[in-house]
Amino acid sequence: MTTKRQKNIWRSEINDIIRGACGGFLFGIPLLYTMEVWWIGSGAKPQLMMMAIALMFIVVFLLNQIEGFRKRRYTRLTYQAAIDTVEAIAIGLACSAFVLLLLRELTLETSLKESLGKIIFESVPFAIGVALANQLLGDSENNNTEGKAANQLNDATKNKGDELHATFADLGATLIGATVIAFNIAPTDEIPMLAAAASPPWQLAMIATSLLISYGIVFQAGFSDQQKRRQQKGIFQRPSSETIMSYLVSLLAGAFMLWFFQKLTFSDPWTMWLDHTLMLGLPATIGGAAGRLAI
Repeated sequence: MTTKRQKNIWRSEINDIIRGACGGFLFGIPLLYTMEVWWIGSGAKPQLMMMAIALMFIVVFLLNQIEGFRKRRYTRLTYQAAIDTVEAIAIGLACSAFVLLLLRELTLETSLKESLGKIIFESVPFAIGVALANQLLGDSENNNTEGKAANQLNDATKNKGDELHATFADLGATLIGATVIAFNIAPTDEIPMLAAAASPPWQLAMIATSLLISYGIVFQAGFSDQQKRRQQKGIFQRPSSETIMSYLVSLLAGAFMLWFFQKLTFSDPWTMWLDHTLMLGLPATIGGAAGRLAI
């Protein structure tokens, strides 16, 4: 019994961390594609870094008093909110460092001071996103009983519904979400800059990361209607196939946005289309995942 309880505790903790990380990606990914933040972090003095951490702690602490990233909530004890705040900041630092490595903004040649500055300044929106994880898209375990009963009443109709219609609804939601997140990133100079530094191994890592984050947001993080997502009917409605198909749709949306903003033309080689699209594919995929949860 004790072993089972410990396993449940660890499983719950891992799910909380995944939910917090996904909330961080939803909230913080646009700023990671902003070179001005890289420059600010590169030249930040230690005093400014410490001030950023202190301000981040205060904001995240206040947000954790309201909601936080855990499904189970405790009484609003200050020490528990402080612990959650430290964990949220740690998740934000880890996620921002990982993405900066993926984008090749952190390398072995980058100095320690510059690396710390970039990670700290980029982690601010990530940590806020972690603290807002449950508020961003809701908590599936807190759905009210009326909505649950309504879902049960509609199950027979949904099972008989048009799978093609459900599929198109998901594709449309993916396109909308991808556009909302990636539209402000596509016209910037960061995409060509990052694409030029990405070698094939890093492009493969970008693909894998995009798929994993998309899967985590929709099927693992415990956001709104996660169980409903697993039961929904459609052509690509298994978690793996839905994740892959939505990623391809997000890539197409990203390629169109790059063409729309004249970052790519039809005379450009296909390799240029590929590396630019893959670089924009990460934020587009995150947006597409959020869009699928919103419907």
